[in-house]
Amino acid sequence: MALNASAVRVAVTGAISVGPLGTTAPTGTASALTPRVDLGYVGEDGVTETQPGAGDVNRIKAWQNGATVRTIRTPSEDLPTWQFVLLETKLEVIELYYKTEVTQSATEGEYDIDADATDPGHDFVIDVVDGAELERVHIPRGFVSEVGEKVYANGEAIGYEVTIEGEKDSTLGYNARVWATSLKS
Repeated sequence: MALNASAVRVAVTGAISVGPLGTTAPTGTASALTPRVDLGYVGEDGVTETQPGAGDVNRIKAWQNGATVRTIRTPSEDLPTWQFVLLETKLEVIELYYKTEVTQSATEGEYDIDADATDPGHDFVIDVVDGAELERVHIPRGFVSEVGEKVYANGEAIGYEVTIEGEKDSTLGYNARVWATSLKS
């Protein structure tokens, strides 16, 4: 077995970009991300990706010797998620976090907090950079499934904790697609 320390990746920096549902999918790490908008600084813990479990397994046992005679597997109904804390207070972050629309004037912005609001869905791209290596995650049907607490405290940045669920896009055929320059031939 050959060990290769240079193949160990570190998420040194990156970006999270958001666009409307139906935005043209990128075709690789070099694709332009317009009309998506960069959501700005992300908290120091970065992005946490969680994949669903394998589902449930039901082993049917026989009376004779307790032998397993059949195994029934049920796939998980959970979706992959990406969780992060956005640090910049800007229009796109507020609209994503509160599932609302910001009305802007020359002097201020205004928005409503509606506990019944639902997320219309977005197209997300998460870029993870380690030196010259880039990993790009495209989530064509991302929905805000959970938001964390927003804390107003002296000496602490106001953060917007968001969890995105990636539904499978029936046209593209995936929940998320990943391109990684470190996997080139």
